[in-house]
Amino acid sequence: MARSFDIPPIYRSSSISSLKQIRSENDHLKKDFQPSLLVAGKVHFRLARHFGFCFGVENAIERVYKALRENPDKRIFLLSEMIHNPHVNDDLKKRGIKFIHSTDGSPLLSLDLLQPDDIVIIPAFGTTLEMIQRLEEKKVNLQSYNTTCPFVERVWKRSVKLGSLGYTVLIHGHSCHEETKATFSHAKSAANALILHDKKEAHLLAGFMRRMAKIPKQKEESLTKSQQDNLKRLKEDFFSSFKGRYSQGFCLEKDLSKIGVVNQTTILASETRSISSYLASVMIELYGAKRFREHFADTRDTLCYATLENQLSVQSLLEGQGDLAVIVGGYNSSNTFHLAEILQKKIPVYCIKDADEIQNRRKIHHLDLQTKKLRCTNDWLPDKADETVILISAGASCPDSLVEEVVNRIAELYGEKSPFQDFIFASSVR
Repeated sequence: MARSFDIPPIYRSSSISSLKQIRSENDHLKKDFQPSLLVAGKVHFRLARHFGFCFGVENAIERVYKALRENPDKRIFLLSEMIHNPHVNDDLKKRGIKFIHSTDGSPLLSLDLLQPDDIVIIPAFGTTLEMIQRLEEKKVNLQSYNTTCPFVERVWKRSVKLGSLGYTVLIHGHSCHEETKATFSHAKSAANALILHDKKEAHLLAGFMRRMAKIPKQKEESLTKSQQDNLKRLKEDFFSSFKGRYSQGFCLEKDLSKIGVVNQTTILASETRSISSYLASVMIELYGAKRFREHFADTRDTLCYATLENQLSVQSLLEGQGDLAVIVGGYNSSNTFHLAEILQKKIPVYCIKDADEIQNRRKIHHLDLQTKKLRCTNDWLPDKADETVILISAGASCPDSLVEEVVNRIAELYGEKSPFQDFIFASSVR
């Protein structure tokens, strides 16, 4: 049985909880990724099979509200946003929790303000070893309410294990994201590490690996002048291309010959798999099929199951009919953005933080997926004589209550009552 968490009612939706429970009972092995159907007159909502709070987020929310209940007279701080959802973070601020950093790492409060009796909570993304050391020097208790996602910690442990076996850790993620910064910090404590943003950079890295393979494996002073010049240019190109994203002491001569790929858990799992598969093929090319396992580690087990399930569910939305899609979640949420990114290639997508962004049938405020800035779009809802089909999903840090409000708001714009009022679930959409 899946663990249940003590989550404040403001984040729950009894209707959506019932729907998810029924889907779970009918699909114990989680093999059915087809969406659920809700009908409000001529408006049909196709809800993704998996969406909303994941295990790590619910664990984090339970712990931080527990800290509030158990310490009414103490000062409580969060290193940064606990999760990337403005409603959750705003509620925590209203309850007196103070944030030490913004999501980009900029200081909001000085660490000098901290006292040993204060409670400092590490967010779900985790934090760097350097920050942990600084906080421990302040003698604050970091363990009682640490909300770091267990699946993020699993990536850290695997990274350290790879380092102990002599592998260089390649991290697929956004270098500015708190989780990737934390993973990089933990990885480089035991291994040399490098951050790759995307598949394009994996190809760039492979180019350096191929160029490196052409230089004889001997001391630099033993190389010819031409070979020394080639090696110098190679190093200059590499360190320029990956500036700020490699560990100190990174050595091209040895650190690209034995690699393992891990990822930021909220990024596109399919892209991580593609990067890993591609780099495996490069190692086969360079070292042969019989020896490539000596040079490439199988790290498929580090992919976050919740991220993968949400992304597969969104892909299944595209297998059926749909006029547009609405994705609910924080505008700085990586996993929310990637859900919208999957859909945008085939259907208009509106990424919104809540129902208040829906002004009326003509106007909606949403995140522009190309510019990553907020914009206003007119005539976003179709005016059809027959049924309108709207695809719905939400990020892993988005409360179910916000999803229900969005569905009800759209139904209201069409003059229909909430599809949850008379909701009876029969089966998934086929």
